[in-house]
Amino acid sequence: MSDEEHHFESKADAGASKTYPQQAGTIRKNGYIVIKNRPCKVVEVSTSKTGKHGHAKCHFVAIDIFNGKKLEDIVPSSHNCDVPHVTRTDYQLIDISEDGFVSLLTENGNTKDDLRLPTDENLLSQIKDGFGDGKDLVVTVMSSMGEEQICALKDIGPK
Repeated sequence: MSDEEHHFESKADAGASKTYPQQAGTIRKNGYIVIKNRPCKVVEVSTSKTGKHGHAKCHFVAIDIFNGKKLEDIVPSSHNCDVPHVTRTDYQLIDISEDGFVSLLTENGNTKDDLRLPTDENLLSQIKDGFGDGKDLVVTVMSSMGEEQICALKDIGPK
């Protein structure tokens, strides 16, 4: 055969899906659903009766977990909907750069520098004020479908 080496593109993704299917009739309020390719948290579910031609329908009202936009979808209750894998991870805040990125400490001691400050004004001011006061802050990062955003803040005491 050939003596040349084969090079493969190495991606950190294990090939796991960003979503999993779930029957529309089993998705409840405060659950998650994908509407228009956006991960959303369900705020309201209403189910209509079966009509002359079959399926009961579920009407979902949901809010995008990253940008806060309200989205709606109507799906037959027997059909499958995509449900996003949503994970929350806590990181310790190390630094805030001038261009709006944060430097975070992961559990294994590495730094994570690819996250922007949140757009939510209240959370943004809490982070900046707490960091300016020299407090030890732990931020909770919510990640889903390849997107990440800081969603909460905890104060673990002074440095």
